[in-house]
Amino acid sequence: MAAEGSILTFQGLTLDYTSAAGSITALSGVGFDLQKGEPLVLIGPSGCGKTSTLLLAAGLLKPTSGSVMVDGAAITRPREATALILQEYGLLPWKTVFENAALGLRIRRRARAEISERTLAALAEVGLAQFAKNYPDELSGGMRQRLALARALTLDADLLLMDEPLSALDAMLREGMQDNLLKLWHARGHAQVLVTHSVEEAAFLGRRIAVFSARPGRIQAWVDNPAMGELDFRSTAAYQDCCQELREALRKQSQYEGVSQEEALHA
Repeated sequence: MAAEGSILTFQGLTLDYTSAAGSITALSGVGFDLQKGEPLVLIGPSGCGKTSTLLLAAGLLKPTSGSVMVDGAAITRPREATALILQEYGLLPWKTVFENAALGLRIRRRARAEISERTLAALAEVGLAQFAKNYPDELSGGMRQRLALARALTLDADLLLMDEPLSALDAMLREGMQDNLLKLWHARGHAQVLVTHSVEEAAFLGRRIAVFSARPGRIQAWVDNPAMGELDFRSTAAYQDCCQELREALRKQSQYEGVSQEEALHA
C-alpha cells in the first residue's frame, strides 16, 4: 500500500528479461516511495536497472513480480500526467521545434487551440519561442535538451522522469541546464526522478539519492540531502559533504561487487 502523500511507489519489485542467452534479472526487490513534489536521483553502475526503473514508473514495462503504483493506483499503461525524457531526447528531425514540442499533446488529441497555447508557453518557458520554426539539427545540444524538456512541460506533468538527459553536454553547459531543471522544479512543484552517473549532478538535484548495486539492481544505500534546492548550493559545505557521502557509498558498493572504484564512480 502506498504511503500517504506518495505519488510513486515501488513494492518488492523484480524485473526479468528474456534473451537468447536466457533469463536475466535486471532488478531485484526494489522498493521505495516518492513523495509528491520530491526530487529523487538514482545513481549506480551501468547496467544496474536505473533506466528500467524509469520505464516501469512510466508504464512502459511490466514487473515480473511486485508492483508499481502512481497516485495509489497500479500502473498498467502510460498516464497523461507522467512525462519521460530519454537520453537521446526522442526528437523527430523532420518536424519543427514547435511540432516536436507539441507531439505529446497531439497524441492525446487535444484541441488545436490548446495545443498552440500550451506549446508556445512551454517553448517560452525554456527560452526557445523564437526558434519555433527551426528544426532539431539547427539547434545546439543544450537547445535540443531544452526542446525535450519543453515537450514534457506541455503535458503539465506532476511526475517527471529523466534518463541522463544532460550526459551529452559539456561541463559548463551541463551546470547551466542543471540550474534550469532546478528552477523549473521550484516553479512547477512536480515530483521528479533523475537517472545520472554524475555524483555532482546527483548532489545538486536530489533531495534523496538511491545508490543501486550492480545487476541485479537493488537499492544498497540511501543518501539524504535536505539542504539542496538553491542555485548556490554547489558552494556550500553541505553539497561537498553530500558528494563525499555518495562517493563513499559507491566505493563500498564497488568493493562489495568486486569492481574497481573507477568503474563505480565513472561507469
